[in-house]
Amino acid sequence: MNERIKELAKQADGVFIHKLITGAKQYTFLESDLERFAELIVRECMRMCDVAAVGYETHGHTKEANGCYSAKEYIEEHFGVK
Repeated sequence: MNERIKELAKQADGVFIHKLITGAKQYTFLESDLERFAELIVRECMRMCDVAAVGYETHGHTKEANGCYSAKEYIEEHFGVK
């Protein structure tokens, strides 16, 4: 499993951490654990849009940077995460 996903799972807390990282085959998750984990993944995607946009801006690619910011806004609106 991707190390960044493991880190996000740790941030999600609860039973989710142990079961996701150990690879337990049968388990149930609390809805709050799943919601927190999903929110963290969405926030990470939004953060990566910002990272990409800054990279484009640094190299004078304004159109591409604006596309990254637009993608971030769409993600934010679609998932309702601020």
